[in-house]
Amino acid sequence: MAAMEKILSKAEIEALLNAVFEGRIEPEKELAKAEGAVSNYDLINSDTQKGSVPNLDIIYDSFIRSNRVNISNRLRKSVEIKKVGARSYKFDDFLQTLPTPVCMGIFKIEPLKGAALISFDSTLVLSLVDSLLGGVGSAKVPIANRMYTAIELRLMEKIVGDALQDLEKAWAPLYATHMSLLRMETNPRLVNIVPPEYQIVTMTLKIQIDDISGNMMFAVPFMTIDPIRDKLKTGMQFDLMAIDPQWSSRLSAELMEAPMETTVEMGNANITLRELLDLVPGDTIMLDKACSSDMVVKVEGVPKYFGVPGIKHGNKAIQISKICDNRGQ
Repeated sequence: MAAMEKILSKAEIEALLNAVFEGRIEPEKELAKAEGAVSNYDLINSDTQKGSVPNLDIIYDSFIRSNRVNISNRLRKSVEIKKVGARSYKFDDFLQTLPTPVCMGIFKIEPLKGAALISFDSTLVLSLVDSLLGGVGSAKVPIANRMYTAIELRLMEKIVGDALQDLEKAWAPLYATHMSLLRMETNPRLVNIVPPEYQIVTMTLKIQIDDISGNMMFAVPFMTIDPIRDKLKTGMQFDLMAIDPQWSSRLSAELMEAPMETTVEMGNANITLRELLDLVPGDTIMLDKACSSDMVVKVEGVPKYFGVPGIKHGNKAIQISKICDNRGQ
């Protein structure tokens, strides 16, 4: 007879329930152990994506230095830009934080996949537009649901274009990119750069124009940054004038292995073309130097040393006697 499946007694069942109620046993953990400790893993919202992206703020530091100068020159006013902070969101949650209308530019970061966006709040938009048109930049926030005009969007497109050029320069030391504006948008519900559940990382910048201040925000999907996460983690060389000791030593080692042509000039003689044509094996040409005098050693055609001719291990050789001083040449 086959063995019957073991069934818990009434007393064992009561003891098990008491342990659950008292917190000594957690059913979820016990079930996971029984199933081989298998647990769910969310690939889209994993912990590796929820954390901040290392060193990404360095890119925005470089962007601020360039963009502050460009906006100041375009507006002919003193402009200050400061970082407010970075934060990660689900894309759908991020859209909920944006007012309507909002001025947004959707752009590509080629060759990275996906698209990103840059947004400006209403205070900043109207201040920038007023300044571009020759005003004092003190335009007030528009009434609710007041849409931007075609002229305002066109002027903001120029500001976005400048910002993307500066962002492209800021990315260059890390990764060569090309920033291209796809379109301008004012309704957050019409923006779908990634699916709603995907994670994005934002950077908010505060722009101060005289007494008016507003926010400019960048939003970049994690899926866009993912291919270069290793470069971000290992750090970047943003100072292009700085010297990398390892690069210098590698370059020196490669140069030391470069082949160079070395020749020895034994002497000179002047003969006529007729004498040259009449030469046959066994003829002797008298040089202007004795065989015991120093000969010039040239490296790639440039005189470098003097030496004495001789024989070494059965081969013709020359022994360096002194260095040629050709600084005056």
